Amino acid sequence: MTVSYTLEVANAEFGGFAKLLFRWRGSIYRLLYKEFIVFCGVYLFFSVFYRFLLTPKQQDLFEQVALYCDQFTNTSYIPVLFVLGFYVTQAFNRWWGQYTSFPLPDNLMMVVSGNVHGADERGRLLRRTLMRYANLSSVLILRSISTRVHKRFPTLEHVVEAGFMTTHELKKFESLHSDFNKYWMPLTWFSNLASTAREEGRVRDDIALRLLMDELNKYRAKCSLLFHYDWISIPLVYTQVVTIAVYSYFGFCVIGRQFLNPQKGHKGHTFDMYVPVFTLLQFFFYTGWLKVGELIINPFGEDDDDFETNQLIDRNIQVSMLAVDDMYQNLAPIEKDKHWEQRHFSIPYTLSTAAEIMKPAFKGSTFDMRMSVEDLEVHQPADTAEMKQFLPVKDHGLDDMLQRGKGVLRVGSLPSLMNISSHPNGEEDVILTNFQHRVSHQNTLVSIKGASLCEQQGNKAGRWWNVS
Repeated sequence: MTVSYTLEVANAEFGGFAKLLFRWRGSIYRLLYKEFIVFCGVYLFFSVFYRFLLTPKQQDLFEQVALYCDQFTNTSYIPVLFVLGFYVTQAFNRWWGQYTSFPLPDNLMMVVSGNVHGADERGRLLRRTLMRYANLSSVLILRSISTRVHKRFPTLEHVVEAGFMTTHELKKFESLHSDFNKYWMPLTWFSNLASTAREEGRVRDDIALRLLMDELNKYRAKCSLLFHYDWISIPLVYTQVVTIAVYSYFGFCVIGRQFLNPQKGHKGHTFDMYVPVFTLLQFFFYTGWLKVGELIINPFGEDDDDFETNQLIDRNIQVSMLAVDDMYQNLAPIEKDKHWEQRHFSIPYTLSTAAEIMKPAFKGSTFDMRMSVEDLEVHQPADTAEMKQFLPVKDHGLDDMLQRGKGVLRVGSLPSLMNISSHPNGEEDVILTNFQHRVSHQNTLVSIKGASLCEQQGNKAGRWWNVS
């Protein structure tokens, strides 16, 4: 069963994680103790061999070998940290991907319960059969990838005995010959049965049938993804490289980390401790890291922290049948809620949580931002906005009006539309008056935008206009 310690670390406190170090089930000690004992035994063997079984000349030769191995392990010749860290990262991403790909029928059962209608026996039979097919497909795929599920259902007869499949369905299943896994067959039965329910009017429209098919395809996709996770593993060569790197590194450590005779003055060997404490810690961390990758690379085994696939099967079939059968149209009477007459109300707190009432509600990170008086002053831009006057359009259309407007603008030097209106000047005034009179009864508006002086050459002022 999966080891859960979430409650123990709900609050960050003194010695919070330290309390977890004394657990055995699911711990690194249980996973690593055999390798640790073997390493200590091999190290002890070489230590006794060096101290008591070798002649002085042989000890000199052993010391030269030990110094060489120690130099080798203290350099980056074997990139243990790099290959091990990258490998465990990939294994963890794979582990999380398999967890999120587990087919849960919750969405599908909600759609079936809300869209396959009928309180009679036929309607109940349709809903239960649809969900049984969905759960049957997950059982078939889990039999193919999980050792726990395969031990529970070693044959299809055990699946029939458990109630996921009838004898007639087993005959149909076995009659279809295929060289590949047939976990998808119950989902095909699901889609055909949903179409039958649509023809019978149990599914009332095509939109509801489409919703059923969409949820079924999502469920099928997760089953397929689990199958491919089991089929396509992390490349074997990388697993071999990581394993060789870790074990070869500590293979040299059992010789290179030996405590040599301090009287001979070897560099770094000033005293004899007998027990290589830091080498043992290094072995514990590196090899433990490798064992973590070994643990999570396939979470469908029988380790302490592997997925509880059998328990998930039990949960899925139970909630599926409850949702589409016992809970179908089984509603409590609709009543006014407790706060029906209150526009503003608050939810009560218990005594242990009453202090949270005093905390202000979060309204945004800049809500309490303070600004100086100068920053609060409103700045008005120096340039003035363009002046607009709207004129209705003549029947002749926008193009005709624009042509007439261009004729007006080409006559003389026009300071602004307001100047023209308030200070008529000969022919310009006559033309503009006639122009406005001809377009006075139309609905489309045209804006003639005035602009400031743009260019001045000599004593002659030039002004430009834009008609749009």
